Amino acid sequence: MVVRGLSLSLMWSALLGVLLSLLLSAPAFAISQLNARLDKNPVMLGESVLLEVTADSRLPASSINFRVLDNNFTVMVPSVNQSTRVINGDASHSTTWTVTLLPKASGNFTIPAFSIDNVSSEPLTIEILPVQQGSGTLRDVFLQSKLSSNELMVQQMVYYDVTIYFSGDIQRGSLSEPQLDDALIQQVGQDKEGSELIDGERYRSITRRYAITPQRSGEFTIAPPTFSGDVIDRESARQSYFARSRTIVREAEALPITVQAQPAGFKGDWLVAGLVTLNEEWQPEQAQLVQGEPVTRIITLSAVDVAANQLPELTIELPDGFRVYQEQPQVKGAERAGRLVAQQVITSAIIANTPGEFTLPEVKISWWNSQTNRLEQTILPSRKVQVQPNPQRPNTPLISNEPAKSFIESAPLPQPDSGWGWNYTSWLLLVGWLLSVALLIWRQPKITRQQAGTGPGAEQSSGQKFNSKALKAACRTHNKAAARQQLLLWARHHKIMSQGSLSALSQQIGPGAFSNQLQQLNAALYSDSAAHWQGDALLQAWSDYQQGNNQPVKNDALAPLYPE
Repeated sequence: MVVRGLSLSLMWSALLGVLLSLLLSAPAFAISQLNARLDKNPVMLGESVLLEVTADSRLPASSINFRVLDNNFTVMVPSVNQSTRVINGDASHSTTWTVTLLPKASGNFTIPAFSIDNVSSEPLTIEILPVQQGSGTLRDVFLQSKLSSNELMVQQMVYYDVTIYFSGDIQRGSLSEPQLDDALIQQVGQDKEGSELIDGERYRSITRRYAITPQRSGEFTIAPPTFSGDVIDRESARQSYFARSRTIVREAEALPITVQAQPAGFKGDWLVAGLVTLNEEWQPEQAQLVQGEPVTRIITLSAVDVAANQLPELTIELPDGFRVYQEQPQVKGAERAGRLVAQQVITSAIIANTPGEFTLPEVKISWWNSQTNRLEQTILPSRKVQVQPNPQRPNTPLISNEPAKSFIESAPLPQPDSGWGWNYTSWLLLVGWLLSVALLIWRQPKITRQQAGTGPGAEQSSGQKFNSKALKAACRTHNKAAARQQLLLWARHHKIMSQGSLSALSQQIGPGAFSNQLQQLNAALYSDSAAHWQGDALLQAWSDYQQGNNQPVKNDALAPLYPE
């Protein structure tokens, strides 16, 4: 009997637990009371206040819309808490919304009544005091913000500083960013710590700087950043060794700005800066250039109070008679003494084809000076350069405004003064040609027997294959003969042509940098002395041609044009 009674008791307990669980989990939407209260009143401007609304029923979190307070307060995301209590079998439910409000201005404001199912709370009146009227106990933590300028041009960078002042101990904290529609916002540098005496009390401070760049003109207000964190409660610290912490939320004041449009009729890339400079450097530094020898020209564009992505592209022109191989511009930004500095570095390899005197055109950029509030121009002056003939290159073409000709046309064979000499040379060429024809006829049966075709199969039968590493090595060591051999093998390998010379190859691939380099190599091979032929430019042009025609490079990536 004892065991049976115990079983019945356990059964009734389980049943009561199930009923209680169903009672607790069942929704309760019947509401009879709705109360609203503030945790403090009055409140100092820049200090947060907690609004708590409680209903005597379990309700969905979306039952109250706090957006009606946006005109006078910055409304944080509310937290919702639901609870159920059971006393003597009677269950009571409640739902509490807690939201943090940050006043936007001083004065007296009304928090309207909230309504749910025809049940309303009482409206509340709150007084917001200016900072100077508040007592020192409320200024344990406060924020101040300032702008470097409140009137600026569109796309002009302005610096926004926000400082957190605190007299106690902060256990943790976070600071949001200022907000402005259609603007680029980025932090500048690291936070700076310091101290300051305010109203006779020493405060520690943390200052953070932002760079704000508006993208359209008009009248705007910068939404201030918000600080939220935990601080040590001074009262509890005085009474007990184990001090309690409390959560605070503070906000800086909102600041208005006026953004003007760019001047009417302005043409070109719009750039607003505090300072813009253009500089150039030549490597190696020399007063005169030598025909066919490459030099490196480095142009640097620097701008203050500008982000790196705001720098415009420079237009750099060279006169006829120069070839240029420009690397991808290097753009970078940095912080200097609390201001942003952007740089664009353009590195080019320049080769003069023709001796003489040339004028390199000026490089010019127009920009708006944010310090003087006027339009200015920064100019890299034009420069005259002398190109000396290369002593290793006889028969150098003279300066001409006509289009560049092929090597055969630009460097004709010298004409002897004597007609007898010309006839004598002609007879020698005729005899040489006849001997060549006879030699080919004599070798034809032998070639047929060996099945040495003139197509791509000739490369395999002769045992010679194209090797990109060998071509790179030949160009880097300036070996003309080896470079010629590998280029002809490359042409056979890719079925560009089965046989022929460098001149024929340059005609097959069409006009361009690669074709010009082939003609220069051909010229160097047949000059009296070409010790100064540089293969780097040929290697670069060959690599560019490979990429442009989607032809795979089987070996390593191409080295830089001028490796360090």
